[in-house]
Amino acid sequence: MDRAVPKVVDEVGEKVAEEFERFLDQYIEDPLSSGAPASSAVISDKYYIAQIHGLRIYNLSTLYVDFQHLMSLKNNALPSAIANDYYRHLPYLTRALHSLIARYEPRYFREHRQPASASSQTGSSIVGNDSSQAESMGEKTPNQQTDKLFTLAFYNLPLVSRIRQLRTGSIGKLLSISGTVTRTSEVRPELYLATFICENCRSVISNVEQTFRYTEPTQCPNATCGNRQGWRLDIRQSTFVDWQKVRIQENSSEIPTGSMPRTMDVILRGEIVDRAKAGEKCIFTGALIVVPDVSQLGLPGVRPEATRDNRNAPRGGDAGGSGVTGLKALGVRDLTYRMAFLACMVTPDVSTPGQPASQQLNGQSGNILASLNQTAPIDPLDPGDHAQEAYLQSLTQSEIEDLKMMVHGDHVYSRLVNSLAPMVYGHEIVKKGLLLQLMGGVSKVTPEGMQLRGDLNICIVGDPSTSKSQFLKYICSFLPRAVYTSGKASSAAGLTAAVVKDEETGEFTIEAGALMLADNGICAIDEFDKMDIGDQVAIHEAMEQQTISIAKAGIQATLNARTSILAAANPVGGRYNRKTTLRANINMSAPIMSRFDLFFVILDECNETVDRHLAEHIVSIHRLRDEAVTPEFTTEQLQRYIRFARTFKPEFTPEAKELLVEKYKELRADDAQGGIGRNSYRITVRQLESMIRLSEAIAKANCVEDVTPNFVREAFHLLRQSIISVEKDDVEVEDEEVVDNKAGRRRSADRDGDSPMGGDDDNDDGDGYDGGDDTAAGRTSPTPGPGPRKTKVTYDKYMAILNLLVRRVNEDEMTQGEGVEHEDLVIWYLEQKEDELNSQEDLDAERELVRKVIKRMVKDNIFMQIRGEGLVDGEEGIGGSSRDAEKVVYVLHPNCAVEEI
Repeated sequence: MDRAVPKVVDEVGEKVAEEFERFLDQYIEDPLSSGAPASSAVISDKYYIAQIHGLRIYNLSTLYVDFQHLMSLKNNALPSAIANDYYRHLPYLTRALHSLIARYEPRYFREHRQPASASSQTGSSIVGNDSSQAESMGEKTPNQQTDKLFTLAFYNLPLVSRIRQLRTGSIGKLLSISGTVTRTSEVRPELYLATFICENCRSVISNVEQTFRYTEPTQCPNATCGNRQGWRLDIRQSTFVDWQKVRIQENSSEIPTGSMPRTMDVILRGEIVDRAKAGEKCIFTGALIVVPDVSQLGLPGVRPEATRDNRNAPRGGDAGGSGVTGLKALGVRDLTYRMAFLACMVTPDVSTPGQPASQQLNGQSGNILASLNQTAPIDPLDPGDHAQEAYLQSLTQSEIEDLKMMVHGDHVYSRLVNSLAPMVYGHEIVKKGLLLQLMGGVSKVTPEGMQLRGDLNICIVGDPSTSKSQFLKYICSFLPRAVYTSGKASSAAGLTAAVVKDEETGEFTIEAGALMLADNGICAIDEFDKMDIGDQVAIHEAMEQQTISIAKAGIQATLNARTSILAAANPVGGRYNRKTTLRANINMSAPIMSRFDLFFVILDECNETVDRHLAEHIVSIHRLRDEAVTPEFTTEQLQRYIRFARTFKPEFTPEAKELLVEKYKELRADDAQGGIGRNSYRITVRQLESMIRLSEAIAKANCVEDVTPNFVREAFHLLRQSIISVEKDDVEVEDEEVVDNKAGRRRSADRDGDSPMGGDDDNDDGDGYDGGDDTAAGRTSPTPGPGPRKTKVTYDKYMAILNLLVRRVNEDEMTQGEGVEHEDLVIWYLEQKEDELNSQEDLDAERELVRKVIKRMVKDNIFMQIRGEGLVDGEEGIGGSSRDAEKVVYVLHPNCAVEEI
């Protein structure tokens, strides 16, 4: 019987290859739709021929095909054949690509061949002759394969599917799917085309294609051998390609109600490995395939097997006595399959949530990688010019013109702020902070290798219904790398990194948490105040050092988390209390508060005008939807501008440096004079670094290279308003019946027990004062009504007098060991205020005021009155004259904490 079986030719495949080759050879792009080619070396009006020349110039092996170009053909058969039977026609499409490369770049095609192996004894001379012929013809020989596998990558498909929509009907078709990458494996070599040597007769069988598992030849081609099992892999003659597995998950906006997010494995090969990073939203183009479920085979325990029960069966040949043989004997173990996605192209998904994902890429034949966002991300340590060039190359000409108009426009900073989060009414200050957070400062590395962070951390504290969560949601939809978490539902491992067991290898691996997924982006944490303290501690390191250190399960690692944190918190008790400090209003520790660059306190205050405008804004949004707001810049324009602005590396001018130091000294001085908890939090060196970062971010927002004093002033004002002053009630002096607990003191809790003594002292002095300086008391702010008049002093004024007097008495006690007489203290204080007093009336009023303040201080257990050898007795004081009272010596009360004042 003649063994020569005629080879079946797929006529449709041959026709597709022919049409595709003609399309690649002849397609000419409309010059208006694309930008100018970046490289002058590539000169060809034919789009794909220019790309093929580019393969040699840039040493690449993938040809990128725009599916819209195929759709624009008059004959619709080719795009529909490729889309519907992609996996079937892929070898023919690749063959068409090979013949084009061999025609236009024959030397490049020949260079990427593996040398002929001398290990194959049979027919080595024939191989040599064949290879010499191939040198001249530029065609493949049977057991030689290019070490670069030339492949095709399609993009701009009209439809992007969801992971949940994929069914078995889609297997083998050309599809685009969108998802968020959750885990990436390392890049491993995959055996693509294998060359085997028969163990019996030493015959060589080359180019055995591997179908997602180790595939050996079925039978030795040698007629006399017939070997089916003894094969040895010839690694030198085989072809390996890079291989990576990526796990993707449904986008959060696509998950139906009450469903868990679906996941799928995506297989990447060749040049597109490492294009997708964990945490990114990507669009993958390729084919759906079916692979055996390897993870089921490795599970411990008894596996269900589809075997027939033949224990009681007769031994004869009837009634199934021979048992089950063949593939069925393997049972369920080998018959579990799952779907995977074989991708040929990865592009970032920049569509905002809620909108359908779509690829609007505009490839330029001379600069294909940059224009399709296939280049590596911009290194933050690169010089600014290099990064700007790299980014501008990925834009079309019209986008570059639009960007130029924005950069050179007037007042671009305020216009950008107004275009940010247009659905939220007002809150310009918060929007300024968010814009600067999107820009970020400049990351620096010291010569010792210390990292100085450039990312800004912002905390928004506010009453309920002040659109805090809306800001967080907007930022997460605006940025491609942003992760949204909620405080109570997040654990320390979920925020930083978890050590999990890999289902396939069984080894412990690190799974990225929210802060790692948001690397070079923003991590938004809602309900920050409701986080457990233990989980808050986990992000200390990430907020300042921008790393995450892990020492678990035999894994010691330090991972990067160069992320900005945007936190939203509710005040304790629901509403913000203006009478207490920020620290008392939010449930945060001091270390974590100092790591935030800006605090925004949003108060829900009643204001008729604001309320009316806000209500009109909300009603119009509900009625008109998108037409209600008309921001100057669209979301896409903002994203382009911010991406361009982030490439700048502004530096401080000498004037700005001096001003920075002055402003920092001013902040520290305010903090020192503020007294007990007057500011919302302490000013530390971290706030100086915050001013530096904010100044650099403002310079970036204006797209300039120098940080000028104006930018430093703007940064100072932003920081100043975030350090909200604590409102205190006015302090009432002279009327001792009204004890103002709220206003004054954080003193000991048993103050009420001492008040009778203070009250007696005050009554003792009060009669003398009221009789002596009635008019002066009237000139201060008296409260009309029967009984003793009350004089109200602002809290700031009261604290300023108190600080001066305490400092004087404390110094005297330290040096002489004695107190200060009443009249000496009053005169000394008036001498200090000499420059501020313009007339005799002012002097009298100030003298009266300081006396009343001293009385109040005695009552509040700050001063203690001593006459002669002991305390002033209350009964003596009532009958005594003012002359006796003035001989009183004041010393500090033992309960007075001087270091707090």
